[in-house]
Amino acid sequence: MSQLLPLVFGVLAAALHGLGALAALDAIFHSRTSQGAIAWSLSLVIFPYLALPLYLVFGGRKFYGYVEARRRGNQQIQHIFSLARESHGGGIRAEFPPGEERFPALERLARIPFSGGNSTRLLVNGEATFQAVFEALDSARDYILAQFYIVRNDELGRRFREHLVRAARRGVRVYFLYDTIGSYHLPRSYLEPMHAAGILTAGFTGRVKGRGKPFQVNFRNHRKIVVVDGEAAFVGGHNVGDEYVNRHPKLSPWRDTHVEVRGPAVLGVQLAFLEDWFWMTHQAPPLCWTPRPAERPGNRVLVLPSGPADDLDTCGLMFTQVIHSARKRLWLVSPYFVPDEKVIGALQLAVLRGVDVRIMLPERTDQTLVHLAAFTYLEETLPFGIRVFKYKEGFLHQKVFLVDDDLAGVGTANLDNRSFRLNFEITLLFADPDFARRVEEMLAEDFSRCRELDMGEIDRKPGWFQVSAKLARLCSPVL
Repeated sequence: MSQLLPLVFGVLAAALHGLGALAALDAIFHSRTSQGAIAWSLSLVIFPYLALPLYLVFGGRKFYGYVEARRRGNQQIQHIFSLARESHGGGIRAEFPPGEERFPALERLARIPFSGGNSTRLLVNGEATFQAVFEALDSARDYILAQFYIVRNDELGRRFREHLVRAARRGVRVYFLYDTIGSYHLPRSYLEPMHAAGILTAGFTGRVKGRGKPFQVNFRNHRKIVVVDGEAAFVGGHNVGDEYVNRHPKLSPWRDTHVEVRGPAVLGVQLAFLEDWFWMTHQAPPLCWTPRPAERPGNRVLVLPSGPADDLDTCGLMFTQVIHSARKRLWLVSPYFVPDEKVIGALQLAVLRGVDVRIMLPERTDQTLVHLAAFTYLEETLPFGIRVFKYKEGFLHQKVFLVDDDLAGVGTANLDNRSFRLNFEITLLFADPDFARRVEEMLAEDFSRCRELDMGEIDRKPGWFQVSAKLARLCSPVL
């Protein structure tokens, strides 16, 4: 028997190398970037024992099942939205001064235009956000759409469920969607009171039956959405968990931002939810598609969903376009900073144009690998005049940007490759000086709680840290 072991190991090794070669061909044909194709193909050929399991889990770049579901359901969804626009003579489309060149590309990425006549409210931190969300849930008359990446069975999670259950018991239709990876620890018992009250629930998953890689965990729905009666929508960085209301023992106080929108832009948020719901359930629930006027209209808003089912790298292109459009100021805030070459190049060009480019990142971190990888980008930012700040008071989790004096964004997308290419995200863009001023005031307060980095930050780090950071950067395509 012992004499056969070398033969058995030889056959297994040959089989693994053969499978690695086949997977390398798959990577060459299906990776979205040349860097990803080279990295995967070389590692699969040279180290198939380690690379093959990783490729089965993290190797996908295209969410084919969602693409097929979109093709089946998108015609129905877009037809609904087209009818809503036509019934109002196209009047929900925002007007811009002649010669405005910054926004058409963003509208084409979003597949819908900027809408006018919206009212907006900036919600700073968890208490303000969930107070506004709970008040809206309690006022619901017809339906509620709720979608989060992380939902926890803790105090805030149970309060959130209680508001949904109360709404369902008074006859409101409630649709609840959560990501199965982000909410991995959510017990089935959490959903039972929802089901008893008649709430429809679905767990979003990136695993496609009969297609793609069987162990795929790359594709995650990172969106945080609440829509009430087609009248109010909430989007931003908050998930449903105690840490988001300052109950984390190490990361509190938690700094985050959400936004409430009322007006025609709510229809765009509904469309994003509807596509996700259709992917999981193959059903399009009856919703209101008549644009509701806001009480105090005025803001121009664009709803820009993005994800791996898009033909383009929508999220990365959105950030690139936003950076290129800056003429005076560009402030970017994100908990994670692992960008691609296009974004780094755009930031460097912005500085060369004389733009005040600032990036705000957290001092504390909840993901060590991402923190290490982000450190390596200091060499590509600080020497070129890009200013980097670390937020000192608690954990910074908001995803916000400000361009000049009239464009701001609040959403779920981080400045990393995962948000650019792998996650389903949603960003609201506000082409409005009044909203931009409010964001400026908020971020100026945040910058006052930061320390600015310099190149000495790199020199003071020990050698083992710098080596670890370089190794972590190798994982940047899936961070």
